[in-house]
Amino acid sequence: MLNVPGKIIAAILLLVLTACSTRPVNEAPAVINAQAHSGGSVVTFSPSGDLLASGGWEGTVRLWRIPDGSPVRAWQAHADTVNGLVLIDAGLRLVTAGFDGRIARWSIDGQLLHQVESPAPITHMRALESADRLLTGHADGSARLWRLSDLTLVQTQALHRGSVKAVAIAPGGERYASSGSDGAVFTWSEDMPVRQLEDPPADAWTLAFSPDGHWLMGGGWFRLYRWQLADASLQTLPTRHRGIIRSIKFLPDRATLASISRQTDSAVYFLDPVTGATVRRFQRHELCGADISVSPDGRFLATTSDDATVRIWDLGAGGPVESNH
Repeated sequence: MLNVPGKIIAAILLLVLTACSTRPVNEAPAVINAQAHSGGSVVTFSPSGDLLASGGWEGTVRLWRIPDGSPVRAWQAHADTVNGLVLIDAGLRLVTAGFDGRIARWSIDGQLLHQVESPAPITHMRALESADRLLTGHADGSARLWRLSDLTLVQTQALHRGSVKAVAIAPGGERYASSGSDGAVFTWSEDMPVRQLEDPPADAWTLAFSPDGHWLMGGGWFRLYRWQLADASLQTLPTRHRGIIRSIKFLPDRATLASISRQTDSAVYFLDPVTGATVRRFQRHELCGADISVSPDGRFLATTSDDATVRIWDLGAGGPVESNH
């Protein structure tokens, strides 16, 4: 048996205890709605922040009351995975998009008001109500732009060799972006030609324009991507994620990025978009992360994942802030 002096053992124990005591806290959600879906795919808040909508693999849309997360109603919206959700008209209407290729507008009680069939399965969707625009990415490599108000097709961009992974709309509606399984990332506007940005080192699975419109942010394996739109140059930023960064959203403070990852990770973080450093840590999901959303007032955070749960955090108290050192 190894004879280790008591002083050395005490020192080791002190180091272990000190490390544990200074380890950042993973903040637990206020609400966990278990078995919300067969697997979660999307979450989004209403403009007022008093409702949360979620969609899943089975094509169901569910509404949850904020802040208590109590269920409001649910209905079968699509025949396949729900890959896009937006609450419009002050939260009285929803527009959904699914892998079944349909885009549909619904009343808040689940009544179908209007629908259109797109030419290919929809893999991702973003909308900007103030610009009356909805952007969809498709399995055929195209990005299609629609009027949000009446679901009229405005523009089709055949961009990618393979499926579109993510689309994004700039905050003012002046620019659009898409990324694909071919590794390419493009930006364009309705009156300007398509521009290809510098290729990232791995596919960009998620995209988000910065609030000032100067950057396009993306997420891949372990790292954030940041393109300077002035010259299309790319900077990669290391993060604490240990898998694919699947979804990113800017907080209303305009200086923080919410993120969730998947594959070999299911972590939920707030990140510094300039450095990639972790600002705040949240309890991870049991299985791969899918989507993340922040309420318009910045008070609530919501996530969903392959573990079928919809989780809600109340950020109002501030919570522990992690040192970047």
